[in-house]
Amino acid sequence: MAYDKFTILRSTAVPMPIENVDTDQIIPARFLKATERKGFGDNLFRDWRYNNDDTPKQDFVLNNPTYSGEGSPRKILVGGKNFGSGSSREHAAWAIYDYGFRCVVSSFFADIFRNNSLNIGILPVQVSPEFLEKIFAAIDADPNTELEINLPTQTITLLVTGESESFNINGYKKHNLINGYDDIDYLLSMKGEIETFAETRPF
Repeated sequence: MAYDKFTILRSTAVPMPIENVDTDQIIPARFLKATERKGFGDNLFRDWRYNNDDTPKQDFVLNNPTYSGEGSPRKILVGGKNFGSGSSREHAAWAIYDYGFRCVVSSFFADIFRNNSLNIGILPVQVSPEFLEKIFAAIDADPNTELEINLPTQTITLLVTGESESFNINGYKKHNLINGYDDIDYLLSMKGEIETFAETRPF
């Protein structure tokens, strides 16, 4: 399944300065029955977004008109330290992607969540705790603050100040994100090379 190509993303962001956001909070277990990757965004942070009667919780950031109103969609989620901890469910990354986010910024990611995100077209950008606090402060001062994520140069820039940090990413995953590939797409992109190589084999 091909995903959106990721090169340079410039967007406002949704701030969620909460540490230890685990995958059960991202997508509760009762919503894991579906086998397709569509529709999970409706239940992203379900127990934080909605009351028991399905009415929106007005104090949750995704229900705040400042961050969820009409206009350019916010494609960056900025989370606290240790984002994506807990179980290894892929559905957590699916829910974030299906909601519309293409990048999550944090000062630390759980390894399994990081890999699940990279596998489906979400870029997890790990920054220093100090830079994360600057991002939160800038968004708090002006919710229209924009970030620029440059995958080719592996940099994140707080545009209001011009401050930047570099981030790390596996070279294979970087190639796939830039081209919009998952693992199968990557293999298919090499079909010609594979066939050429196979023709040289004696068996």
